[in-house]
Amino acid sequence: MKTKRPRPPGRSARTPKKILLMDDHPMTRYGLTQLIAHEPDLEIYGEVENVQQALAFIKPPLPDLVLADISMPGKSGLEFIKDMQVQHPTVPVLVLSMHDESVYAERVLRAGGRGYIMKSEGGEKLLTAIRRILEGEVYISPGISANILNSLSKAHSENDANLISALTDRELEVFRLVGQAMSTAEISARLHISGKTVETHRLHAREKLKLKNGAELMQYAVRWAATQGIL
Repeated sequence: MKTKRPRPPGRSARTPKKILLMDDHPMTRYGLTQLIAHEPDLEIYGEVENVQQALAFIKPPLPDLVLADISMPGKSGLEFIKDMQVQHPTVPVLVLSMHDESVYAERVLRAGGRGYIMKSEGGEKLLTAIRRILEGEVYISPGISANILNSLSKAHSENDANLISALTDRELEVFRLVGQAMSTAEISARLHISGKTVETHRLHAREKLKLKNGAELMQYAVRWAATQGIL
């Protein structure tokens, strides 16, 4: 029987991060469970077969990350990401898929996902992706990253500049931290302001950027942060 690996260097003995697995293939879920079970800083929150089960399963205390396939019976993984942005916007979603990253990775990021990795990459790279996202980063393979960020930058840089220039210095600071996937409480602690003040700045930024809700603000902020290279 295998034992858990020693904790990766530099990682403290904090409570393990909880991962929800969403994949319609039992063997895939089993393999992922075995992989994660041997990591001292990670543990399984639960397993589900489709989007409907996942949304019903996720309740407080929330998982720290959802590892999801993109091709699911019923609703797709992309639809799931959009649902999560509305229902649980603080829970990051990492897509693990057999489909070509060059086709789907940008779509996942646009929907609000925090990363994309192909199943062919193997366990070690998957664990790296999981940990990077848990640390507040976005993960896509280096080969695809430059293409996506260049595309996003060209398509939106002029419009972004015009809209973002309307933000006050404090609103921009809050917006930047939202783009780094920080919660209201984390932003409050970082900037030494109240949570209510953070929410006020978020609201004003959302109005100036002509966005409908908090989920759209987060998506916009994450994309902007990615194009600025500050994730």
